[in-house]
Amino acid sequence: MTTTTTVRSAARVTDAVKVYGTGDTGVRALDGVSVDFPAGRFTAIMGPSGSGKSTLMHCAAGLDTLTSGTAHIGDTALGALDDRRLTLLRRDRVGFVFQAFNLVPTLTVEENITLPLDLAGGKGDREWIDALVDVVGLRDRLHHRPSELSGGQQQRVAVARAFAGRPDVVFADEPTGNLDSRSGGEVLGLLGRAVRQTSRTVVMVTHDPVAAAHADEVVFLADGRLVDRMTAPTADKVLDRMKALDTTAPLGGPS
Repeated sequence: MTTTTTVRSAARVTDAVKVYGTGDTGVRALDGVSVDFPAGRFTAIMGPSGSGKSTLMHCAAGLDTLTSGTAHIGDTALGALDDRRLTLLRRDRVGFVFQAFNLVPTLTVEENITLPLDLAGGKGDREWIDALVDVVGLRDRLHHRPSELSGGQQQRVAVARAFAGRPDVVFADEPTGNLDSRSGGEVLGLLGRAVRQTSRTVVMVTHDPVAAAHADEVVFLADGRLVDRMTAPTADKVLDRMKALDTTAPLGGPS
């Protein structure tokens, strides 16, 4: 019997396998992972070091290719795209936030936010960008340069830039890794508000149970395989699950 899902997937991978290297030295970073990331939801990916969580994100986002299996953004199969079309898809339908803020130091906050749109030769939706500026709380910093901002403020600029083109999904790789706990909490709260207020989708890789608790759902990887999913996570529940996966991993440090 065929069942239909009522929630559209913003991104998904099916039977995803990723092998680095060949022969005896080959490393199977993903080992048959199938997971969907629902549209309009905030999903965190967790797992011990070497579990494949960053590899999963990179392959789901089209930054890396699978050895076998499929990856989709919406209904678009990434493996069917040539380099040019894949580049256009990443530009138009995917946003990225990384641990390093990756801002252009010579540009103002406003110019950094609109940079992807400017590079694409479009103006974007000014009303949308104006609303984003309020969501990230940077209206009084628009004409400052990154060097005049705190780390938390710089990451808020990066979050606004990721959402500026109204992407289908934003992938965030350890977005609070370079921030103190207070600034990290502000950025995580911002990601959650962006999901709720703009109906966007966020997929975040993190090692921090406190960060994962901001998500609607957490997916857990171990040894390249999907081993669990948790809805309505709390930091304590996530920490307990992670301890069961790897008691040697340093958890709960500053985000």
